Amino acid sequence: MDGDTLSVERIVKAPPDRIFALLADAGRHAAFDGSESLNHASRESVPLSMGSKFGMAMKGRKETLFVPYRTINTVVEYEPGRRIAWQTTAIGGLLGGRIWRYELQPAEGGTLVRETWDVSRDKQRRMITSGSMPELTEKGMRATLERIAGLLES
Repeated sequence: MDGDTLSVERIVKAPPDRIFALLADAGRHAAFDGSESLNHASRESVPLSMGSKFGMAMKGRKETLFVPYRTINTVVEYEPGRRIAWQTTAIGGLLGGRIWRYELQPAEGGTLVRETWDVSRDKQRRMITSGSMPELTEKGMRATLERIAGLLES
């Protein structure tokens, strides 16, 4: 973890527009989530844009004391084919504030996809950056990029 951010990246053998279309469809998030904590996002295909809001139902896990919870996510960065990010909050904004960012860059053999976990605005920043949370988050992010590749490279 570098300060307030943690990033992972990989080449996905697909054009940026196809990858962006997947990321910008709130109804498909459960299909590529590698954290194993997302139960479901929007039940329908919901195209996202700047300022869009969408919900997620999260599974209870050890990190959340096994308590399922819901989040509201707001798209805070949006450049079609290049970048999308949403800020996640819960309990009416009392919890959360972390940003999940995806950046796409054409590269030899496909698209370089970078996922970043940005906790610079998170209300629980100290708590979530200590202990095993960054390591678990990195593992989940790597699995997410693997799933994105699996969905789009076939």
